[in-house]
Amino acid sequence: MTKLFEAPLYPYRRAADQDAPAPVRHPVVIIGAGPVGLAMAIDLAQADVPVVVLDDNDKVSVGSRAICFSKRSLEIFDRLGCGNEMVEKGVVWNLGKVYFGDRQVYNFNLLPEDGHKRPAFINLQQYYCELYLVERIRALQAEGKPVEIRGGNRVENLHRYDDHTLVTVETQDGAYNLEADWLIACDGAGSPTRRMLDLDFVGRVFEDNFLIADVIMKADFPTERWFWFDPPFNKDQSALLHKQPDGVWRIDLQLGWDIDKEEEKKPENVIPRLKQMLGEDVDFDLEWVSIYTFQCRRMEEFRHGRVIFAGDSAHQVSPFGARGANSGFQDADNLGWKLKLVLDGKAPEALLDSYSFERELGADENILQSSRSTDFITPKSEMSRIFRDAVLDLSEHHAFARPLVNSGRLSVPCTYDGSPLNGADDKKLPDRTRPGSPVADAPLSDGWLLDQLGSEFFLLGCGVEVPAGIELNGVPVKGLTVASDEISPELVQRYLGNAAAAVYLIRPDQHVAARWQHYDQDMIEQALDRAIGRGLQ
Repeated sequence: MTKLFEAPLYPYRRAADQDAPAPVRHPVVIIGAGPVGLAMAIDLAQADVPVVVLDDNDKVSVGSRAICFSKRSLEIFDRLGCGNEMVEKGVVWNLGKVYFGDRQVYNFNLLPEDGHKRPAFINLQQYYCELYLVERIRALQAEGKPVEIRGGNRVENLHRYDDHTLVTVETQDGAYNLEADWLIACDGAGSPTRRMLDLDFVGRVFEDNFLIADVIMKADFPTERWFWFDPPFNKDQSALLHKQPDGVWRIDLQLGWDIDKEEEKKPENVIPRLKQMLGEDVDFDLEWVSIYTFQCRRMEEFRHGRVIFAGDSAHQVSPFGARGANSGFQDADNLGWKLKLVLDGKAPEALLDSYSFERELGADENILQSSRSTDFITPKSEMSRIFRDAVLDLSEHHAFARPLVNSGRLSVPCTYDGSPLNGADDKKLPDRTRPGSPVADAPLSDGWLLDQLGSEFFLLGCGVEVPAGIELNGVPVKGLTVASDEISPELVQRYLGNAAAAVYLIRPDQHVAARWQHYDQDMIEQALDRAIGRGLQ
């Protein structure tokens, strides 16, 4: 791993902008080359939107950091062209086990139904995720796509104007200025961009600390998520174990609030804790250690004129539930197509306000679930602990209690109920694919539904013919017809229910825009106008 950490992926090179007599204007500038910023850049570049990524660093992140990538993130990676690399390297898992003390109280399957291309989760160190995203950008550059990563470029200052943002960038050769029609801040939880604009988070900081340790060891544990409440090796606290590639295991140990973080991170203090958990005879090497505090917070608004925030710069949640990076990828997924339509003049600027509405809704959902998880994992009163422990005891033998156990509700994509972009809804069709919901994958005769959708508006006809391609008011819409005799049981369950036929209008981010039981081009055109924000001004 050390070589990967040390190898510059996008080393500093002097850019032509630094020698220009006046600041050069770019359609999109992204601050931050972490996973969300890189995904955002790929999405825009694939759509032929010129984009420049600025980052003070030039390497992958040190340490595994985000490791749990959800099914929805894998589907986004597929659309971005790097899903296979992630899954082939990652550790695939669907199963989890919950322990109370030294006994297992129950297990769960996060993807109990068949008919999906991707698993519920993979475990993959963040540095590999970043590596594959950078490699995808290099492949796009080789194809002539308009994307650039500038390492060693630290944003020092911003000046916002009505139609652009002036960015001051510091480099080893001195400072230079550039202009961005649209600036996307993906610069992490400590976002310098947020501080420059005098913006802050609102929310909760929980009084508890957790130790993360990545250890390299040979172990025969299955590829499952194991979570302990009050284990014998960490009394009155909690613990979590995950398998990663390359023989690396992630261990989370609850430490409590009143600790010396620097002392707790020292190997001489970490190793005895791990030996208590793993056993004195288990050989392991420490690869990375960190301590984090639960935080569930977000910006009040994600869009500030021509500056838009995504990922951890916009919201923070506690790690249990794997909602941080996964929600950041959904931010990028939501924003890219909207920005493309606005830049092409096919949608009003007001469409970008729907990014704030939808992703703030997603952040609130994540914060709610993470706060509930944190309150269950770390009860703040004796009565709360008594309730928690009673639920755990009951869950061992009684199924009704298991939904009450909360070791981290794991990440699922948000359904944008109430979005101003949602169109017509035939409520006789299945609830899980109502407008605003993420498209549920399903097998087709020649592959998978999500692989057919791409990055454009799409019409899905189940048992009713739809055009293979049309253009409505300058916006292309592709179509796929699945004949009645080719409809799989999964398509029936997820898209038809008791109906004989259905037509779905699907957005470029693979969320349902509208649906009907028959094809009507006038209604489709009305729904498309709504989905691209016409009438929102």
